[in-house]
Amino acid sequence: YPMFPDIAQAYAVPLAIVAFINIVYGALCAMAQQDFKKLIAYSSISHMGVVLLGMAALNTQGMVGAVFQMFNHGTITAMLFLIVGVIYDRAHTRDLDAFGGLALTMPKYTGIMMVAFFAALGLPGLSGFVSEAFSFLGAFQTHRIITIASTLGIVLTAAYMLWTIQRVFLGKPNDKWAGLPDINGREMFTLVPLGIIVIVLGIYPSLLLDLLTTSLNHLVNVVSTGESVAMVP
Repeated sequence: YPMFPDIAQAYAVPLAIVAFINIVYGALCAMAQQDFKKLIAYSSISHMGVVLLGMAALNTQGMVGAVFQMFNHGTITAMLFLIVGVIYDRAHTRDLDAFGGLALTMPKYTGIMMVAFFAALGLPGLSGFVSEAFSFLGAFQTHRIITIASTLGIVLTAAYMLWTIQRVFLGKPNDKWAGLPDINGREMFTLVPLGIIVIVLGIYPSLLLDLLTTSLNHLVNVVSTGESVAMVP
């Protein structure tokens, strides 16, 4: 953006359209998966579309949301992939339909998973909500129709996340997994700090927002000034 501010302005709408495709198509692909790990991978692609949408807004609110979303992506998606690794290490399968009722067998694991899943779908009080809200509100100021269409991705994300919870953790327990051990200390050591970050930034987002706003304000001003200069004959 600082190197080519006029190009950033010229391609803002195409980037927003690509972001919309990324958000919705990634969510649809995630919903179609039977493999737990592939579901998280496509969910990751969908959430990166939110980053692109915030950047395409070319305003401070959208940019802050985009950078915040990138940070959140590093924590929430890391939790999700670790969660998949925990269950695969025990069951040696990632087939979502092979499980059921794990909340009774692995309650601590289920609790940590709930934090990650609800953060990914943007539940208020967790960090994912803040970054998505900033990205969408910033984009709404400049690309209203595209932003409204992109909210379909939020609905789809909630759908496949809740459906996954229902298939894997709720319902009738599968006797095959009755003896699965709950999460151990080593796994708690890797997952709990990420969960704390997700919760703390959801309650006190200013801890990160205050660090981002000044520099991103400057970036947006550079883009705006560069566009104005580029239009001078």
